[in-house]
Amino acid sequence: MSNETQHRLAPDPPAVPALADVYTTHYRGLVRLAVLLDADDPEDLVQEAFARVHGRGCRLRDPHAALGYVRATVCNLARNRHRHLRLVRLRLPRQTGHQMAAEQAVLIQEEHRELLAALSELPARQREALVLRYWLDLSEQEIAQAMGVTPGTVKTHASRGLAALHAKLEEKNR
Repeated sequence: MSNETQHRLAPDPPAVPALADVYTTHYRGLVRLAVLLDADDPEDLVQEAFARVHGRGCRLRDPHAALGYVRATVCNLARNRHRHLRLVRLRLPRQTGHQMAAEQAVLIQEEHRELLAALSELPARQREALVLRYWLDLSEQEIAQAMGVTPGTVKTHASRGLAALHAKLEEKNR
């Protein structure tokens, strides 16, 4: 058989959504996710997440889950940057005032300030669980995958996060 005949007889590989398609479709939503996770530079963080997933290319266990991989990478990068910034802030003298990213300033409208302030006071894992659940409307399984934990741990973080958020908002409204 000729190579051309063999090529025609071989089944086409299943259609895998290209990372470029995931980028085009989900980039803005992932930037909003990074903003809600309190990333210092959400657009750069999302770009880095896509670059890392692209670098893995064909080594992805499930190429159809590229969005899940990028989402998990965004969460991990945000968490890592928070750790890094915490260490940097410990070594730097106190500065007055806090410069807010332009994306955050646009996102934070008057009626959402208290909620976002209370959300930012939550521990990182509780904040991640709540943002992934209520902002992105992900299932517990998808949240577990993005956070790298079990679904039971997601339930714990979400429950504790909601209770803490409720208490913080009640305290501010007194």
